[in-house]
Amino acid sequence: MAKVGDITQWLEKAKKVGKGEADLSRDEDLAIGIMNLVSLEEHFYFTAMKTNDGKYLDMLQAVRSLRQKMMKKIVVDPQGEEWCISKHLLAASMRLIEVGTKEQTRHPKEAQAYFEAAFELFSLFFAINLKMVDRQKIGAVAEKDESKVMSKFSGIMKRILDCCKEW
Repeated sequence: MAKVGDITQWLEKAKKVGKGEADLSRDEDLAIGIMNLVSLEEHFYFTAMKTNDGKYLDMLQAVRSLRQKMMKKIVVDPQGEEWCISKHLLAASMRLIEVGTKEQTRHPKEAQAYFEAAFELFSLFFAINLKMVDRQKIGAVAEKDESKVMSKFSGIMKRILDCCKEW
């Protein structure tokens, strides 16, 4: 569980980011849109392979180009492999949401675990791209207990992300 001091510190950073530098409501919606674009890329690929029809690969390229354009609005000045990490965090989150949704009626407890994992990945995406945590701190905490890293990010993101805020 995140410490009160950590949450307070991250909330202060989020407030600073929110003053003209980032619209968290917009970015949350955009991140979900990007998740769906990644899914579309996958579906166009598999459809191309299943049908042997190259037109689906052309559509994949068009969707990929749009996804890259949209990602540039959130993934700004990526360091190292943050661009690819960001894409894969969103893709994995989307897939876990879909698995959780499918499991919900048969295995509700398992579904909940998938949903929680998806939100942790989604939260880590924002923690990285809002530059809310020093990269060295992430590494130091992860060495001690990686589950604490994920729960800290999830806790803070629950407090600052609000997709319903339109003002």
